[in-house]
Amino acid sequence: MTQFVSESVKYIGCNDKDIDLFESQYVVPNGIAYNSYVILDDKVAIVDTVDKRKHEEWLVNLDKALEGRKPDYLIIHHMELDHAGSVVDCINKYPDITLVGNAKTFVYLTQFTGIDSFTNKVVVKEGNKLKLGKHELTFIMAPMVHWPEVMVSYDSYDKILFSADGFGKFGSLDIDEEWTGEARRYYFNIVGKYGASVQTLLKKAAALDINIICPTHGPVLSDNLAYYIGLYNTWSSYTPEEKGVLVAYASIHGNTAVAAKKFAEILAQKGEKTVVVKDLSRDDMSGVVEDAFHYDRVVLAAASYDGGVFPCMDDFLHHLKSKAYQKRTVGIIENGTWAPCAAKAMKEVLEKLKDINILEPIVTIKSALKEENMDDMNKLADAVVNYNK
Repeated sequence: MTQFVSESVKYIGCNDKDIDLFESQYVVPNGIAYNSYVILDDKVAIVDTVDKRKHEEWLVNLDKALEGRKPDYLIIHHMELDHAGSVVDCINKYPDITLVGNAKTFVYLTQFTGIDSFTNKVVVKEGNKLKLGKHELTFIMAPMVHWPEVMVSYDSYDKILFSADGFGKFGSLDIDEEWTGEARRYYFNIVGKYGASVQTLLKKAAALDINIICPTHGPVLSDNLAYYIGLYNTWSSYTPEEKGVLVAYASIHGNTAVAAKKFAEILAQKGEKTVVVKDLSRDDMSGVVEDAFHYDRVVLAAASYDGGVFPCMDDFLHHLKSKAYQKRTVGIIENGTWAPCAAKAMKEVLEKLKDINILEPIVTIKSALKEENMDDMNKLADAVVNYNK
């Protein structure tokens, strides 16, 4: 699907529907789009390249958009290889092109390519401008959104924010799907750790008159921008997006799963409207991380294992820690046959996180859920349902 940007800004990106794991870790059932743009003015500027996987297709798209013209500049907003993987191909085809980036951009470019120096380059800083004709780009530094060298640029003529990884989503552009879910999963798993940096960038963007957002993944955004910006403000401030409960369980032989599902039933019976149950051994980890940030409460149910907690729960907790999980309420259900220790292991991680409220009681099950556990199950459910009601 071709993304229309403006009469003089053309989309030249590529869909990748053959990739199985983005960044070798995130499932992308609908693929991914590598976005690149070209600005046609008195001077011609290419805005970012694409992953090496699609460099041949990208060069064809670029050649078609140029209609015989030669590009003057290649703007590199982010050096990660899904965006900068075709920079050398671009230089080889257009050896006179001038590269535009910040100081760290060129350090990383040398590291990735082995090229010691770049003769034709412009090193930009915060607020520097590049005039192409009617179009004038202002460069805005956005370090740690989500690498140190990241920057974005604003085109004052078409009022476009070229936002790098900001406002991106999983999924190729020829798939018709709702934006929010895959954008949320993308945000929290790719950028989620760096909420403070995103907040800083949003404050800078608030001073701009933006009509179009051009990210490096996902569709060009031109309608209802307040909605997307509002979500980014919510996500980057770690504010729960919706009241609801994620019940995430790690079960070895199925007994902890039974307890988790029963607990979800109890929550529903007590009036909780939104309860999402996820199996950490089988459900996509990035999707469960997304759910944990989406809702205001989470209940963790896990079996004890080797003096700690079952590995998939341990993995989940460390994913949350690495993404700066905070401002949430947590309930705990543990299971163990001779020495239950899952709760202790989970608390050790949770207590190191910011603004995490651990509810009482902690439910301890011996091997399998029994009637004797139901009093504590109901008490914990009451605490979950009534917290901040």
